[in-house]
Amino acid sequence: MSFSPDSPLVQSVIASPNRGARIGDGLDMLILHYTGMPTAQGALDRLCNPSAEVSAHYFVFEDGRVVQMVPEADRAWHAGAGAWAGTRDVNSRSIGIEIAHPGHSGGLPPYPEAQIAAVARLARDIVVRRAIPGPRVLAHSDVAPARKEDPGEGFPWERLAREGVGHWVPPAPVRDGRFFAMGDTGQPVEALQAMLALYGYAQPVTGHFDAAMRAVVTAFQRHFRPARIDGVADSSTITTLRDLIASRPA
Repeated sequence: MSFSPDSPLVQSVIASPNRGARIGDGLDMLILHYTGMPTAQGALDRLCNPSAEVSAHYFVFEDGRVVQMVPEADRAWHAGAGAWAGTRDVNSRSIGIEIAHPGHSGGLPPYPEAQIAAVARLARDIVVRRAIPGPRVLAHSDVAPARKEDPGEGFPWERLAREGVGHWVPPAPVRDGRFFAMGDTGQPVEALQAMLALYGYAQPVTGHFDAAMRAVVTAFQRHFRPARIDGVADSSTITTLRDLIASRPA
């Protein structure tokens, strides 16, 4: 099951059997995850365990070491059930990077500098080689907001954007004012849902701010407005979303 690494930044190949053929044409997404497990080795072992039925293309240790587990040409099993901009089979369209980190259940500690530097270099290599647009560099929580929280609000998306990876605008300041939250209905909620769907989130336009919409707003905040994660669409959240849409490359 050995193969040659796709990136020159890979230190070793540890092949995972959990992979298959991509379905359809196009590889235009990069999805970032945290492992959410106490140890890096335990996470790596699980990603290579056939009974776990999960994998990723790349794995980044806390010290910055990069392992490749699945060839980029193959479909890794990292995103699960999710969607983005009408794509339902995210695994077939994406490359997945797992970042060794204990996650929210482990207290969400800061990512080590060596690890973030390695993730930024690896992600930059991938998006350049694969011509992946900035708005399609996403968190696992973006494509599966009802199920996932990773890589979490502590992940430095702004730094990656400075290094040419992803899409970012300065978040609007958090202020008091009008907001939309669970139970709200009407045309303003419908308009916000349309904006979230326009950016790519799997948000139906119903006019009802329900639990599913709260999960989408929370996922948006984790990625783009991490100063306050509460699932409430305040003016800061809405303005940041508007600015992202306006600045998105054609």
